[in-house]
Parts: sequence; structure tokens; C-alpha cells
Amino acid sequence: MTINSNPKFFRTTIRKNFLLNTTKKYFLLIVFLTFFSCNSPQDFSLESIKTPSGWGYVIKNNDKIIIKQSIIPVIQNIKSFESETEALKVGNLVLDKLKQQTSPTITKKDLILLSIRI
Repeated sequence: MTINSNPKFFRTTIRKNFLLNTTKKYFLLIVFLTFFSCNSPQDFSLESIKTPSGWGYVIKNNDKIIIKQSIIPVIQNIKSFESETEALKVGNLVLDKLKQQTSPTITKKDLILLSIRI
């Protein structure tokens, strides 16, 4: 059994570890506060728009347009929604995805599930 008779070793080691942990704690606190102070509340809104060939939708965040969709996404043809309700169905799905902070992409399967005429 070895006994270290040098008490300075333990004090300096503990002091270094404490300072390092304190620095990490302050860093995490700063990151945490910065994240929550920059993360402004999101106020999404959905509106339908009339296009020359049908309907589309606009999603705004605090009155700033973030998505303007005047054609049906995913399909190869350039075609607008046939009715305002179809545009709003897809717009609501995109809005829900944005509120859940997931990718707001729409798939062909989503269009089929929403009964959108392609």
C-alpha cells in the first residue's frame, strides 16, 4: 500500500477539477440562456390565396411570409389546388409540422391521405 504524503497534490488536483467544472457550468448556463433568449415565440398563421389556375396557401410567422405555395407540391405537373379547402388541408398539415419543429415537407402519401386530387 502506497501513501502519498504530499497534500498539495490533492489540493491542486481538486482545485483544477473544480475550476474546470465551474467553467463548464458557466458555459452551459450561457448557452442555455442564449438559446432561450433568442428563441422568440412563433406565431404562425395560415391563409388561402387565389391563383390564376386555382388555389394556394401562405404560412406566415409574425406577419412575415415563410412559405408561399401556389402549386401542389411533389407532383410533376405544375398545377394549383382545385379548391380552397384542399389548399387549406395541405397548409394545415405543413403548419402542424412547423409547430412540431419537424421538416415541413409534403409527400405524395400525405396528399393521398388528405384526399387531394392530383
